[in-house]
Amino acid sequence: MKRRLLLFLYGAPNIVGCLLGLAGLGLYFAGIIHDYWLPIVVGLYAGGWLVTPCPIGQPLRLSHELDTEALRASLDELIALIRRRVPADILARTERITVTLLEMLPRLGEFDGGSHNTHVIRQTALDYLPAALQNYLVLPSAFARLHPLQDGKTAHQLLLEQLDLLDGKMREIAADLHRQDSQQLLIHGRFLEDKFRNGQAWLTGG
Repeated sequence: MKRRLLLFLYGAPNIVGCLLGLAGLGLYFAGIIHDYWLPIVVGLYAGGWLVTPCPIGQPLRLSHELDTEALRASLDELIALIRRRVPADILARTERITVTLLEMLPRLGEFDGGSHNTHVIRQTALDYLPAALQNYLVLPSAFARLHPLQDGKTAHQLLLEQLDLLDGKMREIAADLHRQDSQQLLIHGRFLEDKFRNGQAWLTGG
């Protein structure tokens, strides 16, 4: 019940209604309206509340049947959907995660199909990242920025922590891939050295 009340108070319809109601009071105290000032103020509040749309949470979860190219397109769409709906710091972290994901998606075939890294990459793109953003977007923006939820932290701060956690894990997996690439380069270099150390090998093909 308390949470519902707070969501109502922080909600855009209530804020707009209060602003219009305060504007009506301002007109009364300025002497512009006299008779029926109270119904006018109440009407302004009600009108503001009614005409202000409540944010409708658009589902951000992606289909688990998506292939690599479809995942790429869906991540681009995810960024487009949240671009005007989240603060700059949340958008920047989300974009950083998607850049790392997009870098790794073409490499998914190199993992064992049942590997932990494959699962984490796909789940981050399909579930973990969209779900974190969805849980934030259903909250009124003022509530998310101002009201403490856990250990004195707001929804905004908690989401930043969750995004940093996802970002760190994606970077860790990407670093593993880069180390594997570097190792393969070193192995191939040693192979070439062994094969062509003797200049005659170029001629004989031995």
